[in-house]
Amino acid sequence: MTVYKTMPGRPVAYGYTIGILCAEWNVPFVPGDLNNASTFDFPVRYLTVEGASGAEVLTGNAADYADMFIQAAKALEAEGIHAITGNCGYMAAYQEPVSNAVNVPVFMSSLLQAPMLSRMLGANQRVAVMVANGAGITEQVLHGAGITDPDRLVIQGLDHMPHFNEVILREQGSLDEDRLREEVVTVATETVTADPSIGAVLLECSDLPPYARAVHEATGLPVFDWAGFIRYVHDATTPRAYSGTY
Repeated sequence: MTVYKTMPGRPVAYGYTIGILCAEWNVPFVPGDLNNASTFDFPVRYLTVEGASGAEVLTGNAADYADMFIQAAKALEAEGIHAITGNCGYMAAYQEPVSNAVNVPVFMSSLLQAPMLSRMLGANQRVAVMVANGAGITEQVLHGAGITDPDRLVIQGLDHMPHFNEVILREQGSLDEDRLREEVVTVATETVTADPSIGAVLLECSDLPPYARAVHEATGLPVFDWAGFIRYVHDATTPRAYSGTY
């Protein structure tokens, strides 16, 4: 017989494994985007961090938001969430304070994958990291992501692309998926062509997973994104049961 008991914090629902701390955006979240629930085949708990402007987080310097994210992470932990992530790669700046404040795994940024990817490749290879705002990759962001050798990375911003800039950075509220895909692929192919040492691509932005396949098809390289990272952590916190023939 299985006995169920209520959890501390009196959550309004049960069964969530991953909690996502969400800065406030005015961006359409298409399938594949972290903030579209249909991206995942398991329940995800979204929690808006009220007052945390996505535009400010993208500067890489919104230090005043640390306590906001800490309190929101504690609320998710109290609900029984198994692991906590964010919805902007620049939240790496809050990785240490948030992870130190709770007792569940925290991966505030897709950029936490960068050191692992560098180790996966040969010493003469580099990782192309496509980011929303090149100027926002501050020392604080790099440190929070555990990146100690930025020379192994080719960091390329998308902020110079017209549609990406108006949709993601200026939040004009209307997204042309074909046009955005074309811009992302263009930047990826130009970056890879300019540096033959690139052996993998990392899509930093939470809005970029919908275009991972197109980038892979255009470059022929393995492409890592945040949605895949979340699935990886989900499988670690809720291991699957295997069955078959032997």
